[in-house]
Amino acid sequence: MDLGFALPVSGAWSSAESVGIVARGAESLGYSSLWTFQRLLHPAHQDWGAAYVSVQDPLVTLGYAAALTQRVRLGIAVLNAPYVPPIVLGKQLTTLDILSDGRLDVGLGLGWAAEEFEAVRIARSERVGRTVEAVECLKAIWGPDPVRFDGRYAHVPEAIVQPKPVQQPHPPLLMGGSAPTALERVGRLADGWLTSSRQDLRRVGQDIDTVRTAAEQAGRDPAALRFIVRGVVRLGSQVTDRDGRRRLLTGSIDQVRGDLHRLGDQGVTEVFVDPNFSPDVVSPSVEPARALGTALELLERLAPSTRAPGHEVST
Repeated sequence: MDLGFALPVSGAWSSAESVGIVARGAESLGYSSLWTFQRLLHPAHQDWGAAYVSVQDPLVTLGYAAALTQRVRLGIAVLNAPYVPPIVLGKQLTTLDILSDGRLDVGLGLGWAAEEFEAVRIARSERVGRTVEAVECLKAIWGPDPVRFDGRYAHVPEAIVQPKPVQQPHPPLLMGGSAPTALERVGRLADGWLTSSRQDLRRVGQDIDTVRTAAEQAGRDPAALRFIVRGVVRLGSQVTDRDGRRRLLTGSIDQVRGDLHRLGDQGVTEVFVDPNFSPDVVSPSVEPARALGTALELLERLAPSTRAPGHEVST
């Protein structure tokens, strides 16, 4: 099972300097991937949590990280597909795949925030149809020229759409979602599944089975799919679920490592550790240096590679 790490895109630890430290550090420590996520806004009179108050753009952040690294893959978990026309999104993703020399993983979601749909002037009721069509349109854009796509929501007149991505036939398209219908959609359309920060990791194996079954029924190879968990890790403190059981990926370092093995046994192919969803890192009351230090402790203690003594991440 591969291990990735999230870039600083939210809250107290997000800055250009922090992105550079984490990107270079993760690559040197043997992590397989770096991840971002999207949030356009936070409502003035609600509380979605500290992780969503201040979030940098995921694609711009990955472009910056691409220039600082050579090996690690660069993932988005997730972009909300309905928010922009597929032809615009396709151009952005293609450019990022080229500039990173074919290291891009594209995670797409439906979107859930009514306020964001209002801001982009898209009906929330159309989100499933727009997302499915976006996947189909992106595949057409990345296919042979001339490209033409006629859908209910997206239209590309017969045209030459260049350049094409480095990865062929296209960068891996991953999808989020947790409801059975969403999992079945992943199996039919995507190259893999991304869990949310609130996913019940004790039943992730069952959800993976749902995706695999849908893929098989659609005539696709279930063994080719990737299953990626966003790991909200809390070292040194146990978090309990409603049933009183310890939440996976919280507690001691040995407990967290054991949980990672347990996820692998359930069919998970990759976990990326995401400090963006830890109050100790993103809370506005936390000093930026302390927030970054907390995240770097996770980066070093969970590093997949065996490091020589004294090889710490430089700040």
